[in-house]
Amino acid sequence: MTDGLAGPVGDAVVGAAGIAVGAGAPALVEVRDLEKRFPLRRGPLQRETGAVRAVDGISFDVREGETLGLVGESGCGKSTTARLVTRLLEPTAGTIRYRGEDITHRSRRELMALRRDMQMIFQDPYSSLNPRQTAGSIIGEPFVIHGIERDETRRRARVRGLMEQVGLNPEHYNRLPHEFSGGQRQRIGVARAIALKPRLVIADEPVSALDVSIQAQIINLLSDLQRELGLTILFIAHDLSVVRHMCDRVAVMYLGKIVEVASAEQLFAHPRHPYTGALLSAVPVPDPQLAKLRRRQVLGGDVPSPTAPPAACRFHPRCPKAQPICSREEPALEVKEGGNIAACHFPLTIEEVAGRLPVRPG
Repeated sequence: MTDGLAGPVGDAVVGAAGIAVGAGAPALVEVRDLEKRFPLRRGPLQRETGAVRAVDGISFDVREGETLGLVGESGCGKSTTARLVTRLLEPTAGTIRYRGEDITHRSRRELMALRRDMQMIFQDPYSSLNPRQTAGSIIGEPFVIHGIERDETRRRARVRGLMEQVGLNPEHYNRLPHEFSGGQRQRIGVARAIALKPRLVIADEPVSALDVSIQAQIINLLSDLQRELGLTILFIAHDLSVVRHMCDRVAVMYLGKIVEVASAEQLFAHPRHPYTGALLSAVPVPDPQLAKLRRRQVLGGDVPSPTAPPAACRFHPRCPKAQPICSREEPALEVKEGGNIAACHFPLTIEEVAGRLPVRPG
């Protein structure tokens, strides 16, 4: 089970950073049975009346040098997972190990050194920047916080170098965030994230707020930086076309649970979980002829409330393949035929997948 969580069974492959990221590659981050519950309180005495189960017992590894994609619908727990891994939130249960060391309940002071190794790029390229600080001050702030490059002249030189590295004009050092475009603001966020030369970067939907043409530029920038700096990336997104281009492996989340893990190639060729199949069937196809050849899987009903998720398999109320056992017994996250790891009693067959994914005729 643990080997399966680390990734599909098979020989090591070379990831985007030029590091072997196959089954034998070391895990930089190990997450086991991670939970986060947000209590609901009502009344003048603020009595607890329940809890939102945002993340509910997930396990996965992020290997050295790889890009692991974490995908799913809005509200499934992706961003909460990112904040738990970076210890911006305190876990309710479970363990988080970084380079073999348990960091689950470390104090703020103990986490200070870890912050150099683990950085985050946020979704909104404007609200994540201080509107009263200049671009140079924002990018240089990690040096100030960690007591690096105390000499202001040298610090300015390093910041200008970072600006150039991410495609910004160093002459714009003293500009405020509102004087930049959305793509430029996200480049400021990227520069700030790589300032301390971290090993792990968590990108929380870094392109979802940008135009399509700018999205491609930021994705290419992240890929280039990964190769140059040897970064490991946890890439959170809901756009599967971006994930396919960017990620070595993909973990699919639904209502606080991971329901499938596979290499990007395996996932897009043959998804095993019905929810993954539905997500892939919704990806737009730019070729009208190919679009006519596939059948869209439209899910019925609404996403259940995370305060009272369905028993057993959480997807069964919306699943077209659901059987009585799905509402009685929770499926184990285990290796299926083909190498994908999925939590499903009735995984998709290749014939079912063929009708949903675009296939060229002949």
